[in-house]
Amino acid sequence: MTQRVELATLRDRLAVDEVITDYAVAVDDGDWSLYRSLFTPDGRADYRSAGGIEGDAGSIAAWLAESLQLFSMRQHLIVNRRVHFGPLEQDTGDTARVQADYVNPMRFAADGEGSAAPDFVCGGRYAFGLLRTDEGWRLREVVVQEKWRRLPERTAPAVID
Repeated sequence: MTQRVELATLRDRLAVDEVITDYAVAVDDGDWSLYRSLFTPDGRADYRSAGGIEGDAGSIAAWLAESLQLFSMRQHLIVNRRVHFGPLEQDTGDTARVQADYVNPMRFAADGEGSAAPDFVCGGRYAFGLLRTDEGWRLREVVVQEKWRRLPERTAPAVID
């Protein structure tokens, strides 16, 4: 591999990584305009394994905006990113597949701002499909595979004798 090809691959990897980070920040901050801008026009997301829906980026953004109102704090941590570039129509490097694990602590809005600790945490794996466009790398597909979740502990009512 030549130095020029290695540099181009490195730049692509950094650009893809930035899209994944922007995705997490958009969801955590509720920036649905940013969220939609990260997708190709035909981009889709599938949140069904986490109890959500599957659809185009606009539908998903609307669903997330409503669903995530339950939480006053959200923080996606997307780690262990594996990036693979592939061809599109016989050209090299026009697509990327990213597999990444996530941990997502959240705090219910009903708990108020006084509590700093998350009371809902879930984790799993993302599968991202990206496409190089004239505007840069964009998401064509996001699939969430939730593997676990921890809900708030419920305390048993006091028993009075």
